[in-house]
Amino acid sequence: MLSAAFALAAGFTDLRWRRIPNWLTYPAAPIAVVLHAIAGRWPEAKLSLEGLALGLGLLLPFVLLRSLGGGDWKLVGALGAFFGPKSLLVVIFYTLLVNALMAIVLIVAKKRMWRTVRNMGRLIAAFFRLHLPANDLTIDNPEAIKVPFGVAAAVGVLLYVGWHWRGPF
Repeated sequence: MLSAAFALAAGFTDLRWRRIPNWLTYPAAPIAVVLHAIAGRWPEAKLSLEGLALGLGLLLPFVLLRSLGGGDWKLVGALGAFFGPKSLLVVIFYTLLVNALMAIVLIVAKKRMWRTVRNMGRLIAAFFRLHLPANDLTIDNPEAIKVPFGVAAAVGVLLYVGWHWRGPF
C-alpha cells in the first residue's frame, strides 16, 4: 500500500507541476529496501535491489535520448525497489498501456495525428541509422505533446495493487 501512496504522490506532482521532485523519489528506494529487509531479511532486500536496478536500467536509454525525464526514471527505479523485478515488469506493462491511451487521447484531441505519425517515422529512421533523434523530437521541445508519465505510473501501480497485491508493502 505504501507503493500506491508513493505512486499517487508522484502522479499528483507530475500532473500539477509537470515534475516528480527529488524529495519524493530519493528516499523512496531506500525506504522500500529497508522495509523489505525488515520483512524478509536479505532475500527480500536483494529482490528489492534487483527491482531498483531493473527499473533504472530499463529506462536509462530513454532518459539519455531525452524522451523521458529524470523524475520519471527515478520513479520507476523506486517502484522497482517496492515491487521487485518480476512484479515491476507487470507494473511497467500496465503503465505503458495507460501512457499509450493517454497519448492517443491527447493526439486526437489536439488534432496532431499526421504530425505524430511523421515524427514516429523520423524516430524509427534515426534508430535504424544509429543516430540520435532530432532535438524537436525530444521532451525539450516546448511544442511537443507531453504525457505525464507519473500519472500513468500511478494508474499502473493502482491496477497492479488492485489485481495482484499479496505483500505487506
